[in-house]
Amino acid sequence: MGKRGPGIVVSSFVSTICILVVVAPSKSQQQASAQRWAQFRGGHQLTGVSPSTLPQDLKVLWTHEAGDAIESSAAIADGVVYMGSQAGELVALNLSDGAVRWKYRTGPIGESSPCVESGVVYVGDLNGTLHAVGAGDGRARWTFKTGAEIKSSPVVSGDRVLVGSYDEHLYCIGISNGSLIWKFKTGGPVHCTAGLSNGAAYIAGCDEVFRAIRVADGREIFRVASGSYTGASPAIVGQTAFYGTFNNEVLAVNLRTRRVIWRYHNRRRQFPYYSSAAVIAGKVVVGGRDKMVHCVDAATGRELWTFMTRARVESSPVVADGRAFVGSNDGKLYAFDYKTGAKVWEFTAGAPLSASPAIAGGRVVIGSEDGRLYCFGQ
Repeated sequence: MGKRGPGIVVSSFVSTICILVVVAPSKSQQQASAQRWAQFRGGHQLTGVSPSTLPQDLKVLWTHEAGDAIESSAAIADGVVYMGSQAGELVALNLSDGAVRWKYRTGPIGESSPCVESGVVYVGDLNGTLHAVGAGDGRARWTFKTGAEIKSSPVVSGDRVLVGSYDEHLYCIGISNGSLIWKFKTGGPVHCTAGLSNGAAYIAGCDEVFRAIRVADGREIFRVASGSYTGASPAIVGQTAFYGTFNNEVLAVNLRTRRVIWRYHNRRRQFPYYSSAAVIAGKVVVGGRDKMVHCVDAATGRELWTFMTRARVESSPVVADGRAFVGSNDGKLYAFDYKTGAKVWEFTAGAPLSASPAIAGGRVVIGSEDGRLYCFGQ
């Protein structure tokens, strides 16, 4: 999946630039709140952390049959769950009881997760179309067509929405009318979701390059060679980005020095990391195709604990209320004490759980590959 190449290349453009032009993000999208999980990984920095309080003993409160596989992670905002499926629908449901509010027809939705901001829901489909839909009424606001499928999840920053496409571009689109502001050409499909911090969009690419791109004008700030194909989205904490690769590694990149500061390998099992990492309290929690959930020290990359499931873990963990929640392709949703790795709860869905949990309002929502959406609480 790509050769090892830890060298660093810094764009000549940025060598003369000292100040970023910042496009101010909406406050509601800067981070997850206890009642809101409005985009993939919860907020702009993609850290996968929810401040919501959860009951110790979770029970299934309701389910929804989507009609086809759910690989997309749900969004939760203002008491409403927004979910997409390969049935080709974006659906809004009550968080309280699962009642359907509206359905909107799309192309098949793969891994692109809805993003909710200022009364509009954004989601990409496998036909390559980004949809903007009224959150209250389910009516189309506009659509934007890219050149290939969209598996990246959209993120909103101020007056613009960013999304990657398999046509090898990261797009920046005006939220008012769906017009193109800029597009950035990479060397491979843009599968990941962009992490946003201090006016920059960070993408870990299928072209083996980690990039910082200025949101204001789409100019590259810097690039770092990852050494391998990357499907995961980067978690941004302070001046460090964390992400896994298909070279069986998890990387930490210093955004100030623009260098890889550590690479984590599990010595016992060498498999790719497709899951995006959750980062909290100096710990990085991530799933692997080695069937394991890994926790490593954020400062050093030292392994802290691992937990073995019965199938690959492509779901991205979410940490809430002292627990890390993650699905496995073995058909189970697991909860661990994120400090120790001790399993504290599990639920058997019976079908692979490759989607990631969404947590808000004291509830956990996740979809399965047999097309069933679950809501847990008490």
